[in-house]
Amino acid sequence: MISASPENVTVSPNATMTGLAAPSRGSSELSTWHVDMPAGGTGPEHSVSREQVWQLTAGSLEVTCDGRTEKVSAGQTLVLPPGVLRRIHAPERFEAYVVMRADGVASVPGTEGTRVLPWAR
Repeated sequence: MISASPENVTVSPNATMTGLAAPSRGSSELSTWHVDMPAGGTGPEHSVSREQVWQLTAGSLEVTCDGRTEKVSAGQTLVLPPGVLRRIHAPERFEAYVVMRADGVASVPGTEGTRVLPWAR
């Protein structure tokens, strides 16, 4: 049993991620987390080394992935392929649950190396 706790919350300039299942919390293969992004928020352009599945539970987001922009609304599921540039924008506040293999890392164009997703570790 895993419960959300304050030490598993990461607040960025664009969103709040609450880590749920992860290797540091008992899962050996998958990570799950909750995203809460306020209206007008836009994440950085980046790619992730593993597929991600986003289940929107409130609001809507716009995702630009591989040069295409799509709107995803509450009740819909978004599957983001690995290794493809994407950017998430919140035309209105949204909440989503995300699932990914636990070993995924992010890359940002114009920067060297990769970044771990702290809420997924």
